Amino acid sequence: MIEISLCMIVRNEENSLPRCLSSVASIVDEIIIVDTGSTDRTQEIAASFGAVIYDFTWIEDFSAARNFAFSKATKDYILWLDADDYLKDRDQELFRALKHSLPEHVDSVNMPYNLAFDSAGHVITSLRRNRLVRRSCNFKWIGPVHEYLEVYGPSFSSDVCITHDKDKAFTDRNLRIYQKRAAAGEVFSPRDQFYYANELRDHGRNEEACEYYNLFLKGGLGWVEDNYQACLRLAECMERLGNKEGAFEALCLTLKVDKPRPEFCCRLAAWHLEKNQLLMAIYWYELAVMLPRNSDSMGMRNETYSTWLPNLQLALCYDRLGQHEKANRFNETALRYHPTHPSMLFNRNYFKNLLGNKYVEHEPFSDQAE
Repeated sequence: MIEISLCMIVRNEENSLPRCLSSVASIVDEIIIVDTGSTDRTQEIAASFGAVIYDFTWIEDFSAARNFAFSKATKDYILWLDADDYLKDRDQELFRALKHSLPEHVDSVNMPYNLAFDSAGHVITSLRRNRLVRRSCNFKWIGPVHEYLEVYGPSFSSDVCITHDKDKAFTDRNLRIYQKRAAAGEVFSPRDQFYYANELRDHGRNEEACEYYNLFLKGGLGWVEDNYQACLRLAECMERLGNKEGAFEALCLTLKVDKPRPEFCCRLAAWHLEKNQLLMAIYWYELAVMLPRNSDSMGMRNETYSTWLPNLQLALCYDRLGQHEKANRFNETALRYHPTHPSMLFNRNYFKNLLGNKYVEHEPFSDQAE
C-alpha cells in the first residue's frame, strides 16, 4: 500500500477547509498546509486535523507556493487539493482501494475534476487533472497563475472523482496578476495568452479577450484542448460584441482543431435556429446527441451539450415543423436527463393540451450516445 502526503496552499479558508480535510483525513498519511496569509481560523482548523503548517509569504505566484508545499512532503506520493475541493463518500472508498491497487510503475494519477452540477446533482462539467504524483519524480508546478503540474512518464487514469464546490465570491485577483505582468513587459507564453484571454472574457472585457484569443490561435503552439476552447470562447465574445458573422467564423475554426464535438454542434445549430433554418438546426442538434462522449480526455467536458440541451432544442424544431409527436418524444428524452427542468415540464403540458386525445405517453428515444 502506498503512503500519501496531502499538500495544500490556503488563505482564509475556515469555511471550506473542514469539509475538505474531513473527506481525506482517513486516506492520506500526512497533511502539509502552506498558509499564504490567513487572518481567520484556517490554521487552527488545519492543526485540529494534525496538519504540519508552514507560513509562506505571498508573492503573487501560485507555482512558487505549491512547489514549496511539495518540498515539505515525506511520503511516497503527493496528493494536491484546493480548500474548496473534497471527496464524496463513494470516491473516498475508491481512493482507499486505489492505495492498495496502484501499479508500482505509475508516476502520476489523473482523476476527474467535477466542476458543475445540475439541480439533481448530476455532473455537468468536468475535466481530468493530474492529482497524485510520485514524490521522487520531483514534478514541478509551472506558471504564476493558472498554474499546471508538469508530469511525464507512466500515468494511470483513475475513477476517483474530486468534487469542486466554490464558496468564495468571484474576484479579479487573477486578472490583476496578469495585468501586472503585462504592464511589466512580460511576453506571455501561449498558455498564458489563453488564460489571460479567459480572465478578460470572464470580466466582460470582450474586445481585449478577442485580441488575446486570436494571438493565441495564430501562434499555433497551444494544447489541442485549449485551442478548441479558444475557438468557442472567441465565438462567444464576438457574439457579445454583436459580430454574428465573426462568431460564426470563430466557431468554424474548431474544425481546424478537431472533428465536431457536441458543444460545437449545439452552437452551430443555434446559429441556424436563430435564422429559422430548422432543417440545418436539426441536423446539428441530432449529431450532438449521436456523437460518442470521450470520458478519458483531459480537456473540459460539458454534458449539457450531449444530453438534455440538444434534445430540448430538437423538440422545439420539430414542433415548429408541425411534427408534434416527434417533438414530444425529444422533450421526454430531454426530461430523462433533467427531470425537473421547468421548460421541459412546461412542454410536457403543452403537448398534452395540443395533442388532446391523440396524446400518448411516449418513451424517450433510446438511440442516444453513451
